[in-house]
Parts: sequence; C-alpha cells; structure tokens
Amino acid sequence: MSLEVKELTKIYGQQRALDNISFYAEKGQVLGFLGPNGAGKSTTMKIATGFLVPDEGDVLVNGISVLKNPKEVSKLVGYLPEHNPLYLEMYIKEFLEFIGGIYGMGKTQIKSRVNELIQLCVLEAESDKKIGQLSKGYRQRVGLAKALIHDPEVIILDEPTTGLDPNQLVEIRKLIKDISQNKTLILSTHIMQEVEAICDKVVIINQGKIVASDLLKNLKSIMGKNILLLETEENLELEWFVDFGEVSFNTDNKKSIIISVEDEVAASRKRVLQFIQEKDLTLISIQQQERNLESIFHQITKQ
Repeated sequence: MSLEVKELTKIYGQQRALDNISFYAEKGQVLGFLGPNGAGKSTTMKIATGFLVPDEGDVLVNGISVLKNPKEVSKLVGYLPEHNPLYLEMYIKEFLEFIGGIYGMGKTQIKSRVNELIQLCVLEAESDKKIGQLSKGYRQRVGLAKALIHDPEVIILDEPTTGLDPNQLVEIRKLIKDISQNKTLILSTHIMQEVEAICDKVVIINQGKIVASDLLKNLKSIMGKNILLLETEENLELEWFVDFGEVSFNTDNKKSIIISVEDEVAASRKRVLQFIQEKDLTLISIQQQERNLESIFHQITKQ
C-alpha cells in the first residue's frame, strides 16, 4: 500500500497554492510533510483525502484515483485534520461507534474495533467520560482512534501534537510510531524534533513547490554536518562568504548568516574570523552547530 501525489496544482484566484507537486509515501514508512505556514501542506492533505478537488493532477492510493473513486479511497485513508473535529457531548465509545457506523461497519465489528482502539490509544482510564471532559492530549487520542476506526492502510495526520505538553508529546509520538509499523503514514508538523524522532522520509514544500524530498538520513548528509552561525553589528552580503560554503541569511535584517562549512569546522571558523577582521566588521557572535533538520529546513525555505 502506498500513496502517490502526481503533479498536483491548486489555484485560488491569483495564488498557486500548489504548483505541480509530486511525491510518494510507502508502507512501513513515516513521511514527514513539512513547510512554513501557507506553503500548501493542508491543501495537499485535503486533496489526498477527497475534501478538495485539484485544478490539475491526482492522488493515487494503492493505484486508485481519489478523483475518479473518492468513496473507494475514503475506505483506505484515515485522516486527522489540524483542528480535530469531535462531538464534545458524546461519550468516547459512543462517538467511535457512531464513526464506525458512518463507514458501514457491522455492530459486532464496531464493538470489537472500538475496544481494540481504546486499548491501542490508551483511553481505558477515560473511556466512560464525555469528550468535552477530556484534556487536549486525550482528545487527540480520540481523534487518532477516529482516524483508525475503519483500519485504513494510509494514515494522514495534520499537526497531531499541536498544543500538547511535553509528557503528552512523548505519549502521542510513541503511539504514532506504533501505528506506523504496518501502515503508510504521513505526518505534517512544525516540530522538527518530532520529525527527527519519528520520520523516515522528509518532503519539504515552500510556496506551493517541493523543495526537498529524500530519506531523512540522506537529506542530512547532502546538506552537510556542521554549520557556523555568524552575527555582526553591520549588514552582511552573502557573496562575501561563498568561498566558505553554502550561505544564507539567518534573520531578515541581514546581520546574521548561516554558513554550511565545506572544510573542517575549526579551520573554517578561523578563516571566517580572519575575514571579519579584514573587513573591519564588528563581531557579535560566532557559533558552531551540528547540522540538524531545523537548520536544514530554515536554509531550504529561506532560499
């Protein structure tokens, strides 16, 4: 089972929310779908789940077109949107049974599946409560159970950990990792540590276009292992530092830059300091950092 996004384009007025994007996700793999606000993540996921129709392109779930067979695809896909829609006056079991009925499941199947999900999502202690009485973390668990009720092969989660405290984050991450073992799972989030902890592959979208798509380990290797963060009192020009490696602005005021060093980092640091002295610049700070997903994301989406 896999999900393939094929040449999707979506236009709102004069804005191209999606501009001919393509990528795929495979079974047993957690794909992190990343991008700044307004980049096109939610639009992509709404098209993939049949809530929106693209202007061009298609999404295939196990080879089945979401445009031509939306009902068939809905049976294969579980979706947890960013704003988790729940009926707060319903009890947890009552709500999950109701959702199972929407999917056409039989009563015996629904009862068995609900009990299974109560255990899987660790909802036993709260199972007799109304959803409106639950904490944010438990409501997210109910949302996950809702997305899983019909045992879908593809699971799409849009910002599933927004607003959770650190303990809840750890619990939901573990749950997502457990679920993903035999599923195709796409996770959209702004929390880079979450992606590094859970995801196998990363797709980064910016201004409606795919700007990176690779296994996480490959992306880190390609983008370099170490960086220097440089800040001065004066505005900087990127062209001054191109001999040191790939360079981009770290802030909008052009006084701080990120240098992906090509040489050994200590030697590069020494060369940069010498260059600053020759340019008669006033140094505020120079920091060495190991390359992580957050710095890669920042560099790619700023370019």
